[in-house]
Amino acid sequence: MSHRARVFLAATAVTVTLAACSSGGTGDGGGSLVGEGTGADCTIGSPVPVGAALSLTGAAASYGESQRQGLELAAEQLNARGGVEYELTVEDDQTDPRQGIAVFEQLTADDGVSVIIGPTLSNGGFQAQPIAQEEGVPVLAISNTADGITEQGDYIFRDSLTEAQVIPQTVAKAKEVYGAQSAVVMYSNDDAFTEAGYEVFAQALDAEGIEVAETLEFSTADTDFRALLTEAKAADADLLVVSGLIEAAIPLVTQARELGIDVPIVGGNGFNNPQLMADAGDAAEGVVVGAAWNSASDNPENTAFLADFEEKHGSQPDQFAAQAFAGLMLIDTAVRASCSGERDAIKDGLGTIDGVPSVLGELTINDARDAEHEAVVQIVEDGTFTVLD
Repeated sequence: MSHRARVFLAATAVTVTLAACSSGGTGDGGGSLVGEGTGADCTIGSPVPVGAALSLTGAAASYGESQRQGLELAAEQLNARGGVEYELTVEDDQTDPRQGIAVFEQLTADDGVSVIIGPTLSNGGFQAQPIAQEEGVPVLAISNTADGITEQGDYIFRDSLTEAQVIPQTVAKAKEVYGAQSAVVMYSNDDAFTEAGYEVFAQALDAEGIEVAETLEFSTADTDFRALLTEAKAADADLLVVSGLIEAAIPLVTQARELGIDVPIVGGNGFNNPQLMADAGDAAEGVVVGAAWNSASDNPENTAFLADFEEKHGSQPDQFAAQAFAGLMLIDTAVRASCSGERDAIKDGLGTIDGVPSVLGELTINDARDAEHEAVVQIVEDGTFTVLD
């Protein structure tokens, strides 16, 4: 049975209840989700049901928890504006594609949601998204970066930049700053997200003329990397490049520094988590990561988001919270485009997103239903992500 959090956020109150019953809502609309007006003047009489399939437990729980916090803040703010109210249901996919399928089946039922956000990981998305596509329920992926996610159908969108959009910039910057000529590449070979990251890293290193001295594979369940890191150290390369989830990133970075590996470590999107600095401590210093968002961005939307998130949750957001927050805001833009919370109307509205201001910067969803906005290359300095110059 899924671990469920149903969050109904009205303009004046926030109520969180835990349940295990079936999802409510009227995603098919029946006319009740068609309102009057447009844009800021749109008014819809019934709450628009939004489902989210997030990894609240399992290997990706730290990402999913950040996403939940971002979504709750966005829903609270949108409902406070009036005119359109959102009923947010958050389900735990347990970082298990099989559970993700069950969650999508529940959310896409005839009386289910109008749109689904998630899942947290690309491998879960590949398994569950076809269900939504078949049922005609739009999906907005907020952290899935593997190639092919949006190719599963015309109801599948994302606001997360792909690894193919971010990693080449990261590798090019690493070569520019460090003069790197060679690299050891490590990746977990049993996860679609990290495998996709590895493939893009390999292509980017080749394009930059950086020789791959060694390629080392590990499992998402591994926590002791000393044997592999000993091989990596012996290769005497200029960079250690890693595509892995945060649960691997923390011990890997820590053990690398313990073994005396002092070359720059370049991570994939899985490294984009403050938990890296919190748990790896000084070992995380100098780690380089490409990102879709940086807290230092001074656009008005991001400045307000940082302050509001800290006030609500008592901590600073990460990229996953930012992308989740942006995701629900984009859905609101799509709903207000035709003042309808029905599934096909939201699908059509998402397809018109063009230069919309967001915490991620000005964002466009292109003809392939992928997000386009500026990426950033970061380095860990003094325990925080800063822009690598």
